[in-house]
Amino acid sequence: MSVSDLSEQEILRRESLKALKNMGIDPYPAAEYVVSAHSTDIKAEFNDEFNDDAPKREVTVAGRIMSRRIMGKASFMELQDSKGRIQIYISRDEICPDENKDLYNVVFKKLLDIGDFIGIKGYVFRTQMGEISVHAAELTVLSKSLRPLPIVKYKDGVAYDAFEDPELRYRQRYVDLVVNGGVKDIFLKRARIVKSGAAARPFITHHNTLDVDLYLRIATELYLKRLIVGGFEGVFEIGKNFRNEGMDKTHNPEFTCMELYVQYKDYNWMMSFTEKLLENICIAANGCSETKVGDNVISFKAPYKRISILDSIKEKTGYDLEGKSEDEIRQVCKALKMEIDDTMGKGKLIDEIFGEFCEGTYIQPTFITDYPVEMSPLTKMHRSKPGLTERFELMVNGKELANAYSELNDPIDQMERFQEQLRLSEKGDDEAMFIDHDFVRALEYGMPPTSGIGIGIDRLVMLMTGQTTIQEVLFFPQMRPEKKAQAKEETNSKE
Repeated sequence: MSVSDLSEQEILRRESLKALKNMGIDPYPAAEYVVSAHSTDIKAEFNDEFNDDAPKREVTVAGRIMSRRIMGKASFMELQDSKGRIQIYISRDEICPDENKDLYNVVFKKLLDIGDFIGIKGYVFRTQMGEISVHAAELTVLSKSLRPLPIVKYKDGVAYDAFEDPELRYRQRYVDLVVNGGVKDIFLKRARIVKSGAAARPFITHHNTLDVDLYLRIATELYLKRLIVGGFEGVFEIGKNFRNEGMDKTHNPEFTCMELYVQYKDYNWMMSFTEKLLENICIAANGCSETKVGDNVISFKAPYKRISILDSIKEKTGYDLEGKSEDEIRQVCKALKMEIDDTMGKGKLIDEIFGEFCEGTYIQPTFITDYPVEMSPLTKMHRSKPGLTERFELMVNGKELANAYSELNDPIDQMERFQEQLRLSEKGDDEAMFIDHDFVRALEYGMPPTSGIGIGIDRLVMLMTGQTTIQEVLFFPQMRPEKKAQAKEETNSKE
């Protein structure tokens, strides 16, 4: 998107983004932000348990700025979190007690916009007007929005900027969830109803009525992250995915995956969560934290080993790839007598080395961490290791079981990553991602810091039941057509 395509508001927001960076403020920080309270809970508990004479109750809240007004040395903001809204009171002198006036500029010079995500540490109090609010002591910028929300404004009884067009609402559900009351409740109720009852080549099909090509999903990822943009605190889905790849003992074209996304978390939190989750699953399935697959006894007792992918390659092959160029890595592949081709970029080459020399050696659960950016188009850059990302894959019994990130929420960076994937696709990489322009637009409205994970359910069941082939855990696995299978058997018998 060129500057000429941007609205005045979008240009101003990008200028604010640049100003924040010039101050040394990261507009898309990677670290986990620990929230201690939600808006509706604060209001209910303050009314029920506290009064104005009680000791101050300290809280940490986070959410999206939905309104703002500056009154001299004070600023009031309305913060919307996953449960509702609460007012924030900011005093210029309290938030900037020393000579550093950066936060004064951020708040009072309007470097923050409606739609931005912020974190607030402070205490609960009641204003003179009787409104339960949070008095800010610390403010943290969590995510800068680059596209203005269509906030409804009223003048002379007429509503302006209402987000009511059904086609826009359905296409941009993430905006609909933020600005239109009641929409989120519908989907929360849908989840309760359902509960009460019970990076690859996609398959392409054609929708005759719409006359458009459709893709069977290879992952639920981008749509679930749109819901985090829309205001959900955490979302997950267990569903069918489809990948147009080969078939073997651990791959089926149709497979079941669980994906989970949680706001204000990072990949370190997700590693700890995954350890606890899998240990509990193993105990539920087998009565203990161990399972036997073939000759291997695998322990899911936390904690698990952690090693970076580059350290793993160095440990298994003797080659240190840190800081190496694509040409240098290509020479390493040749030295290792690997079959490679010109379509493979730097990330693909590293992936091939790891797959051939490292992956199969990890029998006990092991987190492989900190993947190069070329391998991770949807992952936030590592906060302290240039060129790497905050990503891990969990290897168990020589195969990947889970893939997780600190999610990339910088829309400008995301667009550049998609464009690089497009270049790889044009070069011949059929696993490169296409550009999802709507997902970038969703990020421009602002997504809070988020961590996500995908776990292959079929492989998980294989591990927990001691099976070595995926076909054993599927009721109806994909099979070759009977005539082809019979011909192959006859050929094998003759040999």
